[in-house]
Amino acid sequence: MARTRKPAPATTGTAVHIRALLPSLQPSMRQVAERVLADTTATAGLTVTELALASGVSEATVVRFCKAIGFAGYPQLRLALAAEAGRAEGADRNGREVDTDIQRGDDLARVVEKIAFADARAVEETGAQLDIVALGRVVEALVRAERVDLYGVGASAFVALDFQQKLHRIGRVAFAWPDTHVALTSAALLRPGDVAIGISHTGTTTDTIDALTEARAHGATTVALTNFPRSPIARAAEHVLTTAARETTFRSGATASRLAQLTVVDCLFVGVAQRTYDQTLAALDATRTAVSSRHTSSMRNRAR
Repeated sequence: MARTRKPAPATTGTAVHIRALLPSLQPSMRQVAERVLADTTATAGLTVTELALASGVSEATVVRFCKAIGFAGYPQLRLALAAEAGRAEGADRNGREVDTDIQRGDDLARVVEKIAFADARAVEETGAQLDIVALGRVVEALVRAERVDLYGVGASAFVALDFQQKLHRIGRVAFAWPDTHVALTSAALLRPGDVAIGISHTGTTTDTIDALTEARAHGATTVALTNFPRSPIARAAEHVLTTAARETTFRSGATASRLAQLTVVDCLFVGVAQRTYDQTLAALDATRTAVSSRHTSSMRNRAR
């Protein structure tokens, strides 16, 4: 099965695209990337010589960087950045620039503002850059699957459990395995037609990568959900779905990354539900009825 790939950067936010590829770039090219991301609007006004000087690298390195992230050259990158000026770093509803990194002197109101903005932006940017072709292929694989295995540890384990609950409620056979040993033994029992989904924000979690690799060795269709399309987990999967969340100071494993992952999970779930419409409605009605007695009488009346 051919592996699905992300669209060219011209169809997505350029800053989001560069940030996703940052860990995979060579150190010298990473210097250019970090300079671009520090001020995308200002970068759009720089010549290749000026960007090279600002980054502390050669002009040839700037050109190699452009090609490494999918552009033909520096002029094309400049045009893309200019077209997205004012959007790369985002602005809140009042048009203000928001630096989402938490500073030592921020008061609690500012902390709340930054967190809310970062979380909302993660969902918006994830939806904007999501590869619809890849998403559709994964949805079709899930519809056909007799069984779905979901792997994730740490914060990603909660996302895997959420997806299991969603699929199980509409009658799909799904299991979430946060324990590495159980995940590996389960993966060894998968077969062609089954689907295995590995969830890792960084894409470098060995527990999840190993389970996904084991599942692929036994013929299962494999899917990686990660923030970084060139990460090890992406190389271990046939299909790659990416998020666009930023983790900053105090925010490693933060809500923004989980919300971004849950956004993709919801898209997959609704896609499956839509393609199994009658079966899904019947299952939702049956499960709603089964738990209705666990609510107070006022809630049961409201449900009616």
